[in-house]
Amino acid sequence: MTTIHFEAVPAVEAHRRTPGLVVMKFGGTSVGDTDKLKRVAKRLVAAREAGSKVVAVLSAMGKTTDELIRLAHEVSEQPHPREYDMLVSTGERISNALCAMAIHDLGHEAVSFTGSQAGIVTDGSHTKAKIVEVRAQRIHTALEEDKIVLVAGFQGVSTSTHDVTTLGRGGSDTTAVALAAALGADACEIFTDVPGVFTADPRIVPTALKLDRVTYEEMLEMSASGAKVMALRSIEVARSYGVKLRVRSTFAEGEGTWIGEEDDVVLEKAIISGVTHDTSEAKVSIIGVPDRPGIAAKVFRDLARAGVNIDMIVQNVSQDGAASITFTLPKTDVPIAEPILDSLGAELGASRIERDPDIAKISLIGAGMKSHPGVAADMFDALAEAGINIEIISTSSIRVSCVVRADQVERAVQAVHDRFQGFAQARVDG
Repeated sequence: MTTIHFEAVPAVEAHRRTPGLVVMKFGGTSVGDTDKLKRVAKRLVAAREAGSKVVAVLSAMGKTTDELIRLAHEVSEQPHPREYDMLVSTGERISNALCAMAIHDLGHEAVSFTGSQAGIVTDGSHTKAKIVEVRAQRIHTALEEDKIVLVAGFQGVSTSTHDVTTLGRGGSDTTAVALAAALGADACEIFTDVPGVFTADPRIVPTALKLDRVTYEEMLEMSASGAKVMALRSIEVARSYGVKLRVRSTFAEGEGTWIGEEDDVVLEKAIISGVTHDTSEAKVSIIGVPDRPGIAAKVFRDLARAGVNIDMIVQNVSQDGAASITFTLPKTDVPIAEPILDSLGAELGASRIERDPDIAKISLIGAGMKSHPGVAADMFDALAEAGINIEIISTSSIRVSCVVRADQVERAVQAVHDRFQGFAQARVDG
């Protein structure tokens, strides 16, 4: 039996590898109707007939999860978290069971498992649980019996209460990568409606280029900065356990994009990997707070206790003993943050609190930034020439992010991508 304790074990050990095993994950658009499910079944059978051992993780069909969420809120203004998880976890079970039926009709053996049956053990946090352990005995047994294994993504079972839990946004990606780590798969392939990872959203930048390879670090920054290709949590698990990832299209043939360890050769070329954008955040400014030690700590500690995620932070220079703290947070967290901010404002004697939902974040990402000075300046020049004002700047060793007006973000993405088109082309050309 393979058991991985995700909070304790730093990496999958070599003897846990399962040669010939591939984990294949299919998103909601890939299994949107029964015809698409049948095509997925054929792809899984083709992989098995080619000699691979196959474990598949299927999301719910199309908008099924959205419909279940709508039903929950029709009957309850605040659905009970446990029952909410019981409800929304059913979508993945449906798609996996149907796909298993289609595989049987193609003459192959298949078995579908719920998250708990597959051994996905989580903490007790409903709607946003984290995987803490994978007990893969039933999967190993099914693979030894030459069966194609299908696992309902996005869900598990609490180690403390034994209740069904769901993993939140990107949960099926996380399930697939966790299974690949626990089973020692050769690779984890993420099938979606795009042929790979691009240098920008091709719907905004028609000249965006598909990348053959990106590093874990680049993909982490891209996911955190708005790229919707893969969930951030899944990339974190993949990096921790050395899982080789590939993003590819469900609907067309192609090599897709590999995600893996850093390549020193790529770094020496000082190449940009992409431009991402995110319109899901809001900006908050607490104006006129006392400029003394401990104020920022109190503000962000109180927000952290309520589970509010903070992204970019700027504290302005003190004037007459008062400062201003500006930060961004998900728009979905604003209702949680507002009463805390009002209380903090009164307690700290702030002159006012400003809320601004009409912002967007644009980010330039590339491992080559580490050894290539002037990237940030070039990005700022491109935005200035496009007449776009920058409100907040944040950086890491491989990322520069700017907050701009939401109605300017598409123009900003195009302008920055145009400026760095040559770097992107060099990356693709290798």
